[in-house]
Amino acid sequence: MTQQSTFKFKIGLITATIWDNDGFFSVDISRSYKNGEGDWRTTSAFSHNDLLNVAKCAERAENWISRKQAAASQ
Repeated sequence: MTQQSTFKFKIGLITATIWDNDGFFSVDISRSYKNGEGDWRTTSAFSHNDLLNVAKCAERAENWISRKQAAASQ
């Protein structure tokens, strides 16, 4: 069975994917790129130019998770 992501944030080529595992949230951050054949791939390696967007995606993911957890505790 394939698990579906709960939410995604994308800034440029950087994507933060949020997963909900019965109330425990985890986040995958990846960068999209085209390989030599022109096919889209993803990697978890980031260049210096990617780091600001990585930080912004991580912050947005943290805010989203915090709001979900606060709503669930009410």
